[in-house]
Amino acid sequence: MVQDLYILMITAAVVSIVFKLLKQPVVLGYIVAGVLIGPHLSGEKFVSADNVKQWGDIGVLFVLFCIGLEFRLKNLISSGKVAAIGALTIIGGMMLFGYLVGVDAKLDMINSLFLAGMLCMSSTTIVMKAIDEAGLNKERFVKGATSILIVEDVVAVVLMVLLSSIAIRHQFEGAELAGKVMDLVITLVAWFVCGILIIPTLIRILKKHLNDETLIILALGLCLGMVLTAEEAGFSSALGAFVMGSILAETVESHRIEKLMTPLKNVFAAIFFISVGMLINPSSVAQYWMSIIYISLTIIIGMIVFGTLGCWWGGQTLRDSMLTSFSFVQIGEFSFIIAGLGASLGVLSPIIYPVIVASSVVTTFLTPYIMKAAMPCYTFLYHHASESLRAKIDKREQQVVAAEAEAAKSSDDKNSLANKVRHAVRHTFITKHLVNLFIKNMSAHDENAG
Repeated sequence: MVQDLYILMITAAVVSIVFKLLKQPVVLGYIVAGVLIGPHLSGEKFVSADNVKQWGDIGVLFVLFCIGLEFRLKNLISSGKVAAIGALTIIGGMMLFGYLVGVDAKLDMINSLFLAGMLCMSSTTIVMKAIDEAGLNKERFVKGATSILIVEDVVAVVLMVLLSSIAIRHQFEGAELAGKVMDLVITLVAWFVCGILIIPTLIRILKKHLNDETLIILALGLCLGMVLTAEEAGFSSALGAFVMGSILAETVESHRIEKLMTPLKNVFAAIFFISVGMLINPSSVAQYWMSIIYISLTIIIGMIVFGTLGCWWGGQTLRDSMLTSFSFVQIGEFSFIIAGLGASLGVLSPIIYPVIVASSVVTTFLTPYIMKAAMPCYTFLYHHASESLRAKIDKREQQVVAAEAEAAKSSDDKNSLANKVRHAVRHTFITKHLVNLFIKNMSAHDENAG
């Protein structure tokens, strides 16, 4: 495993330097590095694909944990309309596109549904990395885009239950799906309420004892604990990592944790993108190149169209809607998970998996370039729009700017939602008892160790 990690790091470093000299996104360099050292070009004995996959899975967790640290619960609440309408428009539209592509390819109903599920989810990891590399972190659209991605990840859990039910029973079980949705909602509410009530208070009390080393160990421990909790509850481990990041984002040490996590995030993000590149088989690309182009174009065009419409209907400006949709033009980890689910159930056609993997790599490769085209396309559309449409675009811009100014003013006068909740319960008997009990146990443990 050490040899695998050595080869990964050296290859990624060399290729990323070359790509930086060529002024190309470093993410693309990682994918190319994965292709070069992958089993399809370098053989099975050069690097263990299983070991790299394990490192990549860990990388996804840490990346999503860091995304959660950068996101605030109040942002999700304030972006509720955009998140709900945008995500449902994208998922509904892309599933329709995907199903029609499956029917056109003469696939049966189940394979068409699985293909539809694979095409309707953008990759949170890839989108946020591309936004970061493009220097767009502070742009207004990022908050809404992140909210949409969160809703997509939650819907993906429900979608997998639905697809499993259809694949096994060849029919739709509405009661089972409703039960799973209810379990998910209750679990998420319980996680956030308990986490926001207890963890920030605990960290505030222990703040003077938390140096950088202790703080990062504590943060990673809490992250992995939530990952295990999510898996035990039957949900995505990535969802658990994001939830814990969001909870820690409400603590007084959030920015410090985020700063400490950045180097670790960068390392494991690189490993994740290398693992994606290792999945690509050049011979499969040559064999199914027409299908790969067809699927890739479906993803790109569909995400741009439905993403722009969904964000616009959700209340975003046309500029922000197009910036969001042009960053969503890829599929990622959930597509692989759904493909793996179909394969494990024995219902997935053998041709679908290599085509999906190759399409994911192609769309990931093109994402940075397509993002750069968002503003020129917006400018072209704005200047060639009718007077009535241009008036609507300008009016929406004014409405959003006014709403932002009002929200900023109210946030100056009031604490965050999480702070309000914590303030209301901070001095309750239960919270104080839990914190005191924890500190007492820690002190007893230290004395015994001494």
